[in-house]
Amino acid sequence: MKNILIIGSNGQIGTDLLAKLRQKFNNGQVIASDIRNPKNPDPKFVLLDATDRESVRNVLKDYQIDEVYLMAAILSANAEKMPNKAWDINMQVLFNLLELAKEGLFKKLFWPSSIAVFGPHTPRINTPQYAVMDPNTVYGISKLAGERWIEYYREHFNVDVRSVRYPGIISWKTMPGGGTTDYAVEIFHEALKHGRYTSFLAANTRLPMMYMPDAIDATIKIMEADQERLSIHNSYNIAGISFTPEELAAAIRQYIPGFTIDYQPDFRQAIAESWPESIDDRMAFKDWHWHHKYDLDSMVKDMLKNLEKKYQAGSLLYQMDL
Repeated sequence: MKNILIIGSNGQIGTDLLAKLRQKFNNGQVIASDIRNPKNPDPKFVLLDATDRESVRNVLKDYQIDEVYLMAAILSANAEKMPNKAWDINMQVLFNLLELAKEGLFKKLFWPSSIAVFGPHTPRINTPQYAVMDPNTVYGISKLAGERWIEYYREHFNVDVRSVRYPGIISWKTMPGGGTTDYAVEIFHEALKHGRYTSFLAANTRLPMMYMPDAIDATIKIMEADQERLSIHNSYNIAGISFTPEELAAAIRQYIPGFTIDYQPDFRQAIAESWPESIDDRMAFKDWHWHHKYDLDSMVKDMLKNLEKKYQAGSLLYQMDL
């Protein structure tokens, strides 16, 4: 029996991770926490400001926590609008947990990194595990700094931190939270509600993406891997699907024939152009047998099927051939 704490359980990834871990570990062992209350009452939810180290310490002690999943962060697009706040939240919460793990208050930490750690001088095709890292965004700088700190705490204090570099994440359960890849979720909602979408990235902007079930699988799988097998102590590359807005629109059009898309790139275009187009994740496969399951078509079909169910109650949807 182990007790698990999710920090940032109301977020895009935290929501799905909470559901999966409670299914896996029988509800009672998984404690949810966030700075805001969830939409639905949850008897195992704790209101928590994770930037307050003593508050985090109290939760760890009260619930005798063994493992922590740190999913709270300010993402790439929002971080550019509030750099000081983004740095404080993205860094301070991580430091709090590293110090508390160093004290022995819990045994294992998951901290997510991102493809944002790469930059304009990183090889963009099949970006390797080890490459030039020169991020030019607030979010990327904070994630790169975090990678160096988790490796430092592992080497100097034997803190067990597991990490993956998420690509863009696509989910039907929650809306994204201010990232550069948000278009890949927004497009589905607009296709179903209006049959059209205006993309804030250019038509040919290719980025690595991942369907949420694969992201959750990678997160749990690395936490369950034998520590001795893990050769990477900063963050593992993980790959899913790489596509452009134009290719995603074409895949959606297979099920919504009348769907149209146009393009009005904004400040997020420059961020996207500094990121990889595809990721080499052979180290993750070698060390803990990681491999994604969803391709573009299976992801699109599942997204539309599940979103259609959500909208059926009160929305007029375009006819789909699913």
